[in-house]
Amino acid sequence: MADPGSMSDSLSDDGRNAVGWFAAVVFGAMAGGMAWGIRGQYGHETGAMLAGLLVSLTLVTLLCPRASLLGAARAVALGTVAMGFGGSMTYGQTVGLTHDPELVGNWAALGWGMLGLAIKGGLWIGFAGAFLGMGLGGTRYRPLEMLLLMLGLVMAYFTGVALINSPFDPANRELPVLYFSADWHWQPDKVLKPRPECWGGLLAALAVLTVYVGYWRKDGLARRLVWWGVLGGALGFPLGQSIQAYHAWNPDFLRGSFLEGTAINWWNMMETTYGAVMGALLSCGLWLNRKWIQLDRAVSDVTLSAPVEWILLAIHLILLISVEFVDRSMVDSLGRPILSGAFGAVDFLYDLGLIMGIIPIVAVVGGRWWPYFAVFPVMLIPYAGKTVRQLVYKEAAVAPVVGWLVYLIVPLAVVTTIAITYARRAPEEPSGNAFARRTLLLSAWLYFLLNYAFFRFPWPWAEWTGRTPNGIIFTICVLGLTACALFVIPYGQGRGKKGSEACHE
Repeated sequence: MADPGSMSDSLSDDGRNAVGWFAAVVFGAMAGGMAWGIRGQYGHETGAMLAGLLVSLTLVTLLCPRASLLGAARAVALGTVAMGFGGSMTYGQTVGLTHDPELVGNWAALGWGMLGLAIKGGLWIGFAGAFLGMGLGGTRYRPLEMLLLMLGLVMAYFTGVALINSPFDPANRELPVLYFSADWHWQPDKVLKPRPECWGGLLAALAVLTVYVGYWRKDGLARRLVWWGVLGGALGFPLGQSIQAYHAWNPDFLRGSFLEGTAINWWNMMETTYGAVMGALLSCGLWLNRKWIQLDRAVSDVTLSAPVEWILLAIHLILLISVEFVDRSMVDSLGRPILSGAFGAVDFLYDLGLIMGIIPIVAVVGGRWWPYFAVFPVMLIPYAGKTVRQLVYKEAAVAPVVGWLVYLIVPLAVVTTIAITYARRAPEEPSGNAFARRTLLLSAWLYFLLNYAFFRFPWPWAEWTGRTPNGIIFTICVLGLTACALFVIPYGQGRGKKGSEACHE
């Protein structure tokens, strides 16, 4: 089979055989739907990054046929990291406003909950759209610039929380004016445990980001993809929850259908739908603004030395693993918390998506190694580690030696080797599309199989569980992404044009 990144220029001049908007939307929906559905098992900031990875890889595969290797890797890495920023928001109680048994039939609570989901969803995907656009738009960002920008976003975040998400004093029933979690307004006589919200902080941070990249740096693609990301999240989250809420409000609606009696995980269906809608709209937005893609420009310069990159990698992994896997409930013989003091401060700060993203964002824009680290081993470690934790220690479904080898050590060794191999190649060589295709193929199957193991292999011919329907959906998605990686001709391929002209058609 020919290298998908070096297909012969056999298309007609009008490019009618090249991928159009419909294919971009469908494959983007598959990438987002499967990734966000898988995220449901892994959670939080690092879990959400899978959607950024698969959607970004899909779009570079379809719309950037002549991207440089490092340019493509940087764009994918930026979209991946930024998708995690919104994971700091709490939304479980917001979802509860729309389907909790005590609130079923309360249309006002339903509307308020859906409004909250639209706001939180829009902010979540808005960051991913902005950073993906920054990676694809040809504007060169420097490490120091990105460090200052990220610190500015963190400052805006804490300012926004103070102004919008305060006061928060549940003991005295003092909650913010705009509050979308468990609130005594809806259930005045119930014992509630409201959770602190931070969407106001992310709103302030996204506003600062949009003004800086879109209007100060005049990055046209980033400015446009912010709004497409906001639209995708603002529609996707409520639409996905509409499915779950409809079932809660109408539990017998499947009676008489072929699905009657089928065990369905409605929460995972919500997540899958949310991901599919946001992936489709983000893909549509990039396709409509494809003339702004300039990934072929000379953005392959490296400004961070290799030792600096490796030091940043070590620091980030130590902090990441500490936040994701260290047991904070451990106490000594006197019952005192073992993890306190400096670690407690690190845990508090690094659990915030914007702060967790500072090192990766800075290192990706200036490094030669980090774009591949972010896409491969850094992305994999939380997923593989949580799979081992679930199957080996929580469920005892597999022996420790087998679990560690199959689900963590071997996959991590493979992706790390691939990352190093790519990093050693010439950064400017025109093989970014091949990189995206191969990485999409590998990543789609790797995370699909990890999740399938997490699901305890819900084969459709075996007894159905609540995980079987989503397992079937994810199977369809991974097969579709396989076809995308292997067979779909990217937009602009073979038009006899070079450089940005091909991407701008």
